[in-house]
Amino acid sequence: MPRPRCPRCRRPASHCLCALIPDLPSRTEVLVLQHPDEVDHALNTANLAVLGLRNATLWVGEVFEALPQWLAEPGYRTCLLFPGEQARAISELPGEADSRPVRLVVPDGTWRKARKLLYLNPALAALPRVTLADAPPSRYRLRKAPMEGSLSTLEAIVEALNVLEAPADYRALLKPFDALIEGQIAAMGEETFRRNHLR
Repeated sequence: MPRPRCPRCRRPASHCLCALIPDLPSRTEVLVLQHPDEVDHALNTANLAVLGLRNATLWVGEVFEALPQWLAEPGYRTCLLFPGEQARAISELPGEADSRPVRLVVPDGTWRKARKLLYLNPALAALPRVTLADAPPSRYRLRKAPMEGSLSTLEAIVEALNVLEAPADYRALLKPFDALIEGQIAAMGEETFRRNHLR
C-alpha cells in the first residue's frame, strides 16, 4: 500500500515540505512547462518553485495547444529561459526601455526532453531566449550536471528572479529544496552519498 502523500507538495506526508515553502509576489510572470516524466520525480523542483510564487503556473505535457493563445496576451515581454546561440544575458532586460514586466517561460526536464518540448512547440522555439550569467554552482548534490553551470529548474528560476526583481531576494524558495536534498542524503546514508556523488 503506497504511503500517504501531501496533495500540495507531493512529498510523503511524513516528509511534507509545505511549512518551508514561502509565498512570494513577483512582477515577473513565470510559466513552467514540465515534461510528464518529471512529475513523479522524487526531486520535483519545478513544483516547489511554482508553489512558492504567487505569479507562477505549471503546465505538464509535451504539446501545449493553448500556448500560442497564452503567449499572445498583451502586457508582458515574453522570454524563454534556455541557452542557445541567439540567447542574451537575462541581466540585460532590466535596463531596457521596454518597462513591461517579463513573462518567463521555463522548460522543465532533462536537457534532451527540454529540447524536445521546443521541437514539439514551435511557438516556444520562436521566443527570444535569455540565459543566466555568473550563476553560483548548483546546490543539487544528488544529480550530476551534464555541463558546467547547470542548475535545477528551481535554482534557475531563483537566479532569474533575483536579476529581474532586484533588489528583492528569492532565495527563500531554496529552503524546501535544501531540506529535500538533505533528506535524500540522510535516507541513503552519508557513506553511500560520498561514494556515489562526491567524485
